[in-house]
Amino acid sequence: MKRSTVTAQFPCDCKTVWDIVTDNKNYEWRSDLSKIEMIDENRFDEYTKTGFVTHFQITAKEPYREYRFDIENQNMSGRWSGMFESRDGGTQITFTEEVRVKNPIMNLFVKGYMKKQQAKYIADLREAIAKL
Repeated sequence: MKRSTVTAQFPCDCKTVWDIVTDNKNYEWRSDLSKIEMIDENRFDEYTKTGFVTHFQITAKEPYREYRFDIENQNMSGRWSGMFESRDGGTQITFTEEVRVKNPIMNLFVKGYMKKQQAKYIADLREAIAKL
């Protein structure tokens, strides 16, 4: 499995960051998505701007502290975890993604791809918080 972790600080409380990250009905702040379809309260599908779909199954959701899910699409499977901590008057998040690619050649590129996606997610999240 390939693993990538990102940590970031935000100048607001955990509830604010949590509410943005976990509200799958309000995904417009994400620059990489065209839509999210809710299957039920624990399953959802994300669609990129090009229509590529990834399936998610929530495995843990402890408000303002921990959010986890399993991930599956045609290229990979894995898991994602988000930890939320109050720190220095704001919020620190630590997001970790672990994936197993289905095509061995993709192993050469997946870590860089994951880092790029995490950076985009954090940038989008910063922008969404700044607009509040």
